[in-house]
Amino acid sequence: MLAPSAATGILARLESLEDSFARLMNGKENPLCIVIDDTLDAVRAVIKGRTTLMFGTNSYLGLNFDPDCIRAAIEATQHSGTGSTASRVAAGNHRPHLALEAEIAAFYGRTDATVFSSGFGANLGVISALARKEDAVFVDAHCHASIFDACRLSGAQVSVFRHNDCDDLRRLFAQSAVPGTQTLVVVESLYSVHGDMGDLKAVVAVAKQHRAVLVVDEAHALGIYGRTGRGVAEHLGVEDDIDVIVGTLSKSVGVIGGYAVTNTPALRSFRLLARSYLYTASLPPAVVAAARQAIKLIAAGDSLREALWRNARALHAGVSALGLHLYAAPGPVGSIRMPGFHAGFAFWKALLERGIYVNLLIPPATPTGEVVLRFSTSAAHKPEHIEAAIAAFRDVSRMLETA
Repeated sequence: MLAPSAATGILARLESLEDSFARLMNGKENPLCIVIDDTLDAVRAVIKGRTTLMFGTNSYLGLNFDPDCIRAAIEATQHSGTGSTASRVAAGNHRPHLALEAEIAAFYGRTDATVFSSGFGANLGVISALARKEDAVFVDAHCHASIFDACRLSGAQVSVFRHNDCDDLRRLFAQSAVPGTQTLVVVESLYSVHGDMGDLKAVVAVAKQHRAVLVVDEAHALGIYGRTGRGVAEHLGVEDDIDVIVGTLSKSVGVIGGYAVTNTPALRSFRLLARSYLYTASLPPAVVAAARQAIKLIAAGDSLREALWRNARALHAGVSALGLHLYAAPGPVGSIRMPGFHAGFAFWKALLERGIYVNLLIPPATPTGEVVLRFSTSAAHKPEHIEAAIAAFRDVSRMLETA
């Protein structure tokens, strides 16, 4: 949406970008800088003095407001202070960090887990540690920005294959001069913009055929898919064929942080090479304590998953019935393609005025350059919240059709 600038110089480029964005907005409210005046619970907030239902966060299980998670965070803060103040390499490994890693590894049935200070940092650390200049990385076109940044940081030869197109992945292997054993394949299990599932079975087959190392990011699937909530890989029965699973603590777990799990002894050493692990302050005690409690709740049963899926299916059915085309099947994320920025902004703003907050995504945040209205569902949403969201979508659709 924003035209590239021909201006030279750092400040000139930034001024040109700011001018372009200002022209695009033309005095409109900036959807990228919404102010949350107050947070009431996992799915309700106050925006501009109005109680607003939040369908634009990633609190898929509502655990950021779970009483036991909050209590654990408070007790950890009172006992251990507000922050770690340094990396684990510099300040040492606090026992709760080691316990969190052991619990994540046990949850996945893997021998080793490494915890990072963010999900972005987990991808950055794992991929840049595993790949080198002489290696190749093949990455799905719809992967998250953190994955592409990690690929650049690695210095490896990076090639992009068409989204969920394993024939195109095979083409990359066929044309590559780099051996399969020196190739990293990176995909996501659930893509965050469109909400569609990765074709992990086919990707696994191609990666195994060429003896490549496979990294799968399960950030948006943890706690939602699979018999025990481990993600899409568990759901599809391909966990054992994935070398490294990367995840985040900032979505279903409800805090912040990232992790990587593996069963391959040789891959454990990426902890010693991952710059985002070595040189970033470790997670604060409160975050670690809340994460440990949340993972216990996810592992303990499927009542939260059942609530999430009940809400997700109901919202998907209600929005689809209005004639709005959704990119993917029911799931925690739903996305609607908008016919350009101005139409997307009008839809987003009208929903917000009716007390429904969703995400308006514009390039470069979208993988194919489209404008997308994205919404997410939580186990914490009640039936009346889902009904209110569907009613708002209906009102806005009719209003804009008339206009």
